[in-house]
Amino acid sequence: MAMDPKTKTVTRLVGVVALMGGLAWASVPFYDWFCRVTGFGGVTNTADAGSDEILDQTIKVRFDASKARGMPWEFKPVAREIELRIGENGLAFYEAYNPTDRPIAGQASYNVTPYEAGNFFVKVDCFCFTEQVLEPGERVQMPVSFYVDPEIVTDRDAKYAHTITLSYTFYEIDLPEAQAALVQTDKNDKNVN
Repeated sequence: MAMDPKTKTVTRLVGVVALMGGLAWASVPFYDWFCRVTGFGGVTNTADAGSDEILDQTIKVRFDASKARGMPWEFKPVAREIELRIGENGLAFYEAYNPTDRPIAGQASYNVTPYEAGNFFVKVDCFCFTEQVLEPGERVQMPVSFYVDPEIVTDRDAKYAHTITLSYTFYEIDLPEAQAALVQTDKNDKNVN
């Protein structure tokens, strides 16, 4: 049984819309997976321990900090740049300060430039792995432990990187439930008095 031309056209259009919707839905997780596997877009790797190999060759690592629009914290790297041997464990600190009169939760997103070096920048531990909550007036120094994988010197593109920039952007998120409940209790107590 053959379909009439109008039904055939409608069926094809519905198929195209469903296909495009499926591709749009899958694009974000696919892109995230692609970036983690390839290091594209400055996505870093993680490890449980430092590198077993340390080269004599050095590399500079620069640190950059920014905030999403509306994030009231002050946020900056403690040191702007360090030089270390490739494979050597590095430790850097970022400072955050909450100048407001309320607790604020934040999460950091990050990237590495040049993008070719992202796959070779390995974080051992980082404040960006978890959410951060700062109380009113609280100032903290948050560590990031890392190394540059010695394989960078043999990569076709990344071997030309002599300076790597690690950038973080902090944005505000909802307070954890327990903390939000405490804030609400405090507000209720103040309203009663």
